[in-house]
Amino acid sequence: MLKEQLESILLKVKNPSRYIGGELNSVIKDKDKVDVRFAFCFPDSYDVGMSHLGMKILYSIKNRRENFWCERVFAPWEDMEALMRENNIPLYALESLDPIKDFDFIGFTVQYELCYTNILNMLDLAGLPVRSEDRTDDMPVIVAGGPCICNPEPLADFIDIFILGEGEEVNIELMDLYAGMKKNGCSKKDFILAAAGIEGIYVPSLYDVSYNDDGTIRSVIPNDPHASPVIKKRIIKDLNEIYYPESFVVPYCEIVHDRAVVEVLRGCIRGCRFCQAGFIYRPFREKNKDTIYKQTCSLCESTGYEEVSLSSLSTSDLSDIEGTLSLLSEYTDNEKINLSLPSMRIDRFSDELMQRLKAIRKSGLTFAPEAGTQRLRDVINKNITEDEIMRACKIAFKGGYTAVKLYFMLGLPTETDDDIKGIAELAEKIIDLYYNDPDRSKGRHVQISISCATFVPKPFTPFEFEPQASFEEINRRQKLLLESIRSKKRVNVSWHNYKVSILEAVLAKGDRRLGKTIYEAWRSGCKFDSWSEYYRYDLWMKAFEKTGADIDFYAHRKRSYDEIMPWQHLDYFVSKEFLISEHKKSLAAEVTPNCREKCSVCGVSKAVGGACFGKD
Repeated sequence: MLKEQLESILLKVKNPSRYIGGELNSVIKDKDKVDVRFAFCFPDSYDVGMSHLGMKILYSIKNRRENFWCERVFAPWEDMEALMRENNIPLYALESLDPIKDFDFIGFTVQYELCYTNILNMLDLAGLPVRSEDRTDDMPVIVAGGPCICNPEPLADFIDIFILGEGEEVNIELMDLYAGMKKNGCSKKDFILAAAGIEGIYVPSLYDVSYNDDGTIRSVIPNDPHASPVIKKRIIKDLNEIYYPESFVVPYCEIVHDRAVVEVLRGCIRGCRFCQAGFIYRPFREKNKDTIYKQTCSLCESTGYEEVSLSSLSTSDLSDIEGTLSLLSEYTDNEKINLSLPSMRIDRFSDELMQRLKAIRKSGLTFAPEAGTQRLRDVINKNITEDEIMRACKIAFKGGYTAVKLYFMLGLPTETDDDIKGIAELAEKIIDLYYNDPDRSKGRHVQISISCATFVPKPFTPFEFEPQASFEEINRRQKLLLESIRSKKRVNVSWHNYKVSILEAVLAKGDRRLGKTIYEAWRSGCKFDSWSEYYRYDLWMKAFEKTGADIDFYAHRKRSYDEIMPWQHLDYFVSKEFLISEHKKSLAAEVTPNCREKCSVCGVSKAVGGACFGKD
């Protein structure tokens, strides 16, 4: 019946293939022969969600089990949602076209704070109450995981179970527990309580939060003896041994990253103080080149993709990157497959890597100095020098590139006007480097693109204590940067919308009181907040005002070292003492060596029971 309803509306929407399922390598099972059904929801469009590697991995791991069926669900675009509501079509899974309200689990992967209203909207579109307390025992268990769950508190009103850290093992343990308790007729409430005993599982309803008179947190205390005072994240110890998909679902339509993807490492050795991913994904673990080769061949052959990307936070930090590329090129060159190398560090950029990038026929190169002066790069522990930046650009220019994109942040802690001017000065030096090269291609001109994001302080980083710069101050610094650019024709400057960044900052460092604000914003029409055409800053501001939430309290105040953070009862293995030490070092512009050079005793090696690199 649902299939017939869909057939009557699909030709009325843009990209109908987003909503029909049936793609190559999608998994179809007999629902009467499985014990547990899991609706894996990505709270954004199909085009974005189908590009996400984590979803591909967990989808395959769950479906390996004959008694589990994991199906995909994405947020329908506005045109499709309107027709679904008009025709009383509930949110459904792509594999079976069954309504997800009939599943055992509905799980969300939460990659970005600005998807929170989409989570509420998808629950509502499924025909379910959005608040956990309003859902009954016969409704699905709502779970959520992903990087934003390092501070899940703003979503505590809506989610039954949070999964902290890496999900390959804990997801299966959770579903196994459910399958056993379901057969014994246990209630959903009993299951959720039992699930709290699994390492990496956080049940927010089992904790009471109290507040001081100034609005800061006084305590987070378990209200049930089954709940641990501190919840540890889960990690996978050996990436060479853990299952990796041999095939991906291949979409009918073009998606954001339309290619095969092989994860080559997790974590990061660098310790950039602004980078949340670099801390919450610790420890650093990498695959050996034989594993990478095997997985590359398998994915390319099962999907037919003619491009494969080596994915990580910093692919060039793979210890045997040259040997890996040499081995892979034997296969990719012979099969005429492009090898994509994102996440390249300036200090690891070489002639060999440049030649590999050229083979992908890219028109320009992207580097991320992040700050315009060496002092500020030391503050953020970027650990690259201007000489390394210039060397990388020189290699690129000699290789025939004439376009370079540079990523920076505005509003970093201790940033001064000289640091802003330093961005312009660095661009001018790169231009001079190009034109002073006697061997450059005559008749071609260099183009520098500067992209400036507003710095957002995030949990589990040394800058979690820092405030975000005000709109007025960011606006002033943007104008100063434009005024400092001399070569107007050779340098293009762009920046992110501050009104988006401020919401990201509030939600990133918020507590569970913000649930009322998120709910009010969604009720007033907010969704797809990360899309500029849908973002409604005015509605969000009204929601803050109506619920009494103070933006300045969450985003614009400095936090003391002894303040209890909303996420402090969650253990991501990096100690608060280390974050405080790194913050103090940042104020003195002192650098910390990368993990491969020297262990900085962040707490991870102690937590995992051994040195991160297999040595003392």
